[in-house]
Amino acid sequence: MNNLEFEGKNLRLAIQNACEELSLSEVELDYNIITKGSKGFLSFGAKKARISVNLDSSKQGAMSLVDEAFGYEKKGRNNNRKKPPVKVPEYADVPLNIGMESLEKIVDLITDGTKITLDRTVDPVVYRIEGGNSALMIGRRGQTLEAIQYIVDKIVNKNSTERVRVLVDVEGYLESRKENLQSLAYRLAEKAKRTGKPSTISQMTAHDRRIVHLTLKDDRGVRTQSMGDGFYRRLVIFPKRNNYKRKKQFQKRN
Repeated sequence: MNNLEFEGKNLRLAIQNACEELSLSEVELDYNIITKGSKGFLSFGAKKARISVNLDSSKQGAMSLVDEAFGYEKKGRNNNRKKPPVKVPEYADVPLNIGMESLEKIVDLITDGTKITLDRTVDPVVYRIEGGNSALMIGRRGQTLEAIQYIVDKIVNKNSTERVRVLVDVEGYLESRKENLQSLAYRLAEKAKRTGKPSTISQMTAHDRRIVHLTLKDDRGVRTQSMGDGFYRRLVIFPKRNNYKRKKQFQKRN
């Protein structure tokens, strides 16, 4: 069973954080309450609420959000094996067209000479931006691009009767960013298993945290957990104690 833990100042915020990070509604979320948290006395001894989300039984859309959009293959898996075709939702034209018009207006305010195309063959759908000043559109650590995507997502779904999953990409930045995050995740996971101490990645967007969660979800030696409040939370990679103890005992015997 693949589980991820989420926390918040109270139970409602912990559930909200999980839904935001996994792109699921509360109805689609299968979770167990670890602790409801407590306010403490005069702000002392306050404890955050924590929940454990079962990824296997939660809606599969959370597991494939980045995988389907960019064809991600799990490390060590035989990539020659034929995969079943991915069923892509047929979203209505109107909300996607409104999203395109809005994105064009936003981008025109930032830079000139861009071309925007919409890829509907993947889920989430991807608005791809080519040309112009890509650095300005992406921003530091992708924060400007994240803000643009947030706005476009809100506009599209405000005009849609069903939930539409949206990504905005600039010059292939998301693919490059994903590969770098995967490499970082593997490296920090190995460090956590080697030292027996957690590794922390600070100030990550929901999109970046999701990539790390998915990259390490099948690694039985570690578990990942988002911590803190607000949009830019940190992600912690914890070594599983039993695995670390077995490794130390093996090293002593040899």
